[in-house]
Amino acid sequence: MLHFARWKIILVLIVSIGGILAALPNLLSPKALDALPGWIPHKQVNLGLDLQGGAHLLYQMDERELVRDWLKNIRGDVRDALRKAKIGYRLLKISVPSRTVSVRIRKPEDFDRALTRLRDISVPLSSALAFTGQQGNTIDVTRGEGGQILLKITDQGLFQRIGSAIEASIETVRRRIDAFGTTEPTIQRQGRGRILVQVPGIKDVSRLKALVGETGKLEFRLVDTTSSVQQAQQSGRPPPGTELVASEDGFSSAYLLKSRAIVTGESLVDAQPGFDQRTNEPVVTFRFDTAGARRFGRVTQSNVGRPFAIVLDNKVISAPVIREPILGGTGQISGSFTVQQANDMSVLLRSGALPAKLTILEERTVGASLGADSIAAGEIAALIGLLAVIVFILISYGLFGVFANLALAVNIALIIGVLSLLQATLTLPGIAGIVLTIGMAVDANVLIFERIREESRAGKSVVAAIDSGYSRALGTILDANITTFIAALVLFWLGSGPIRGFAVTLSIGVITSVFTAFTLTRLMVAQWVRLRRPQEVPI
Repeated sequence: MLHFARWKIILVLIVSIGGILAALPNLLSPKALDALPGWIPHKQVNLGLDLQGGAHLLYQMDERELVRDWLKNIRGDVRDALRKAKIGYRLLKISVPSRTVSVRIRKPEDFDRALTRLRDISVPLSSALAFTGQQGNTIDVTRGEGGQILLKITDQGLFQRIGSAIEASIETVRRRIDAFGTTEPTIQRQGRGRILVQVPGIKDVSRLKALVGETGKLEFRLVDTTSSVQQAQQSGRPPPGTELVASEDGFSSAYLLKSRAIVTGESLVDAQPGFDQRTNEPVVTFRFDTAGARRFGRVTQSNVGRPFAIVLDNKVISAPVIREPILGGTGQISGSFTVQQANDMSVLLRSGALPAKLTILEERTVGASLGADSIAAGEIAALIGLLAVIVFILISYGLFGVFANLALAVNIALIIGVLSLLQATLTLPGIAGIVLTIGMAVDANVLIFERIREESRAGKSVVAAIDSGYSRALGTILDANITTFIAALVLFWLGSGPIRGFAVTLSIGVITSVFTAFTLTRLMVAQWVRLRRPQEVPI
């Protein structure tokens, strides 16, 4: 156990020195960090929300809005399917509380054919849900009374839809938050329809909430000029195929728009902030994909001289007049924006729309002073624990205690170095994991040194006692650390937030502790034995 090949010695030294160099940037200021040579790692540990300060937001997805939008799509599919089959119908309507679309077939002889056509709208559940034992379709198509057909969203279908919407929302929120340039935001699902957002280090929390909370649904729709807004408001019912939409453009309180959109934000491939070349006002320039550009060009070509509205989250932000056909698939949105408003709107449009509105259920803002206090408290706790362990080991084991303490310092550097290279987030529970690791590393050395002491008292030579102590303690050390490592993996798998931070530092600490306690200290002891040729073990 005390023999080390040259390549093993080199490998142990490379790992130890590499860990120290990787941890070094965390002790330097940004200015000193920039002055380091390029071959030295420059990455620092990312501080979590509890250490750096920032925003903690818990969002709830609007399930009712999600159902309403899905029912509208189903209603459109029903209309298209019956028209293609040339089947007459009436009273096509939706009911959000019952999650149902109902339609009445005019001719009884067309009923069975219509039922067959509409059943094609329903699709089977995804394979992920089928794997869990849930089977069936997303929509149930059944017979109603008096020639009526009912299309109802199933519970399993809604569960699948919410899951897909949450995953899509997480990606959209992540793209929006990335525009802030923050590091390591935490965005994850919680429960059935909730999203947890934690952004460390952010200063403008109100802007973050405005950017994340906006649904971002963009539509380009024609303005109906056959009737006025006043007439529609007085009658209480706008003309068929139109609807009243509130306005924020500063020219009118509302507009009467065609219900069907010319193009939606799904056809948008890019949006960037810019300035109008004529007025020098901030604007947002956009570009459609090929299909969207073709559809937009065709509509504007046939409606020159008519106004059209740009609708964002069901509010008109601009209603320009089509002066000439827009055939290039590009354009700009203006509306008395500030530079920041134009930048935020371009982020919204680029990131895509949320499937449904997100409402804040819980909001916590952690100040930077609280983060500094947490860091100071964690540092004090770690230093007290470290000093107590160092003193105990020195008093108990003398020279071997010096070896153990040197290995302990390298162990801490390795943990910080690995966290820096992985760009993991260090939280207050993560600091607790490091403190716990310090104790575990010393525990391994205690096992080894006590075994060496027993073997020495039994009359064995120095080399035999040390060799036997390391070899016999190895099994116990591995058993203890493997079980701890498994527990850390389970915590990381099932836990979230602070629990994961604890699990990360604990699992890294288990690996580095075994390396330093068993390999690095053994190398030190082996070199000491080879150079000094001792007659007795100084323990």
